[in-house]
Amino acid sequence: MTPSLPMPIAAYVEANARLDVDGMLAPFAADAVLIDNGRRHQGHAELRSLLEEAVIPAKAIFTPDTARHENGQVVVEGPAHGDFKGSPIRFTYRFTLEKGAIKALEITA
Repeated sequence: MTPSLPMPIAAYVEANARLDVDGMLAPFAADAVLIDNGRRHQGHAELRSLLEEAVIPAKAIFTPDTARHENGQVVVEGPAHGDFKGSPIRFTYRFTLEKGAIKALEITA
């Protein structure tokens, strides 16, 4: 069962399920920061590169199964599956929202 998610996060998850790069970028603030297993990416251009080089070729789709609020963030957990070693892998996504957009996202396995 998919948990209820705030709109920008739900939009990101829905676009990821379609492997839609533009849709995945849309809920992020222009200067958003994404930290993926310790590697920092900032702004739409860097986020687009990450999505096009890592997510799309691997067909990596995140399927959240839990969500909670913790220290001002929305913490979403669940498996990601696709064409990558170890699939599926359970991930934790820590979203920081600001003014109706994703301001920051930290992804850890």
